[in-house]
Amino acid sequence: MKTHIFLTFIAAVLLLTSPALAQERKPDAPGAKWEGLADTPQMGWSSWNKFQTNINETLIKDIADRMVSLGLVDAGYVYLNLDDGWHGERDERGFIHEDPEKFPSGMKALADYLHAKGIKLGIYSDAGTNTCACYAGSLGHEYQDAFMYAYWGVDYLKYDWCYTNDINPKGAYALMRNALRAAGRPIFFSMCEWGSSKPWEWAAEVGHSWRTTGDIGVGFLPIPQRYDENGNKMWTPLGVMPIVDLNEPLRKYAGPGHWNDPDMLEVGNGMTDAEDRAHFTLWCMMAAPLILGNDITNMRPETLAIITNRDVIAIDQDPLGIQGLRLKTDGDIQYWFKPLSGGDWAFCILNVGPEPADVSIDWSSLEVDDDLSGRSTDFATVNYTVKDLWNASAKPFTTLVKGKGKLRKKMVQNPASVVVGSHDVVVYRLSPLASR
Repeated sequence: MKTHIFLTFIAAVLLLTSPALAQERKPDAPGAKWEGLADTPQMGWSSWNKFQTNINETLIKDIADRMVSLGLVDAGYVYLNLDDGWHGERDERGFIHEDPEKFPSGMKALADYLHAKGIKLGIYSDAGTNTCACYAGSLGHEYQDAFMYAYWGVDYLKYDWCYTNDINPKGAYALMRNALRAAGRPIFFSMCEWGSSKPWEWAAEVGHSWRTTGDIGVGFLPIPQRYDENGNKMWTPLGVMPIVDLNEPLRKYAGPGHWNDPDMLEVGNGMTDAEDRAHFTLWCMMAAPLILGNDITNMRPETLAIITNRDVIAIDQDPLGIQGLRLKTDGDIQYWFKPLSGGDWAFCILNVGPEPADVSIDWSSLEVDDDLSGRSTDFATVNYTVKDLWNASAKPFTTLVKGKGKLRKKMVQNPASVVVGSHDVVVYRLSPLASR
């Protein structure tokens, strides 16, 4: 078996370097990432947040089955990503293999199982000598690893940044991008170096998404610093809002084919339903990857309702591909807008305070003039139908800025205020009507 893999690898290398193939492909192909894989932010599920390295073939197949039966695949969650801990040993030629005890059928058989269900297989590695959990990293084996992923039928690679002393991130990530391209199988490339080298400034031609922050944890507000038994500071993850504060200013760098990644979702892992709803909404407003991180085999109906809300997912997956902006902050209340295709807007009111808030909606003070998208609202002269995306029973209403424009005879609803719960959101989709 090992000899067969090695000979197949040699044949692939010879084919890729043959003059005939070189004449057929574009000159920039060896150094180009795969296109068409990230027209909208990726959606899927990852093993890390809930299971960390405690993964195995039975669990992953169970997750895949549930992704189908719960309607997650139909909702757009098509990647099932194995994070750290799937690794076995490298063989005598340096090729990586899966852990035979955790994955006795092999990774190729697992990929086949997932593909038959309409699910794509994601895998994890690291640019350093070791992964963050101290399994074998890809340093010095980039082309071998990329070939194995292609041979197995992998569709997604998350590439981490532990144990990378004296390694240049630009070179390391470009090297793996080139290896993935040379392996011949389109593989989504998710860069995970935590924003340390400002990848948003240089990685649009390298990866399909890049992490903009450190790791997320279960907490809506800042997570208190952790200490060991001796009082020494320990690594502490970031809460939802600290991550939002780091990611929101980077909106100009995101777009179709290259996305800011504020890390995976913690929905269903211990926050309140309101916090889960706000967390999910903010990721959608920021056009972020939607990678679930909870145990979907044991999930509350309320959690399922949040992660399968098609109207809110549509905000994230809008083909215009513009990351939303935080337009205005008034105490604990934040006002967010995201331009959508067809002239629509997503409008989110967020309450980060400890108590529910009665928020007056003054449309005249919420006009948007967005230089990035070239889009503007016009509440003074244009009516917008407004659909409440979290309250399915609420009937759409029409905006009207009182005292401006010439009123028509039709009745126009314009609620004076809305109650936004603590650590919760109200989200509307605004669709323009004809000018008055």
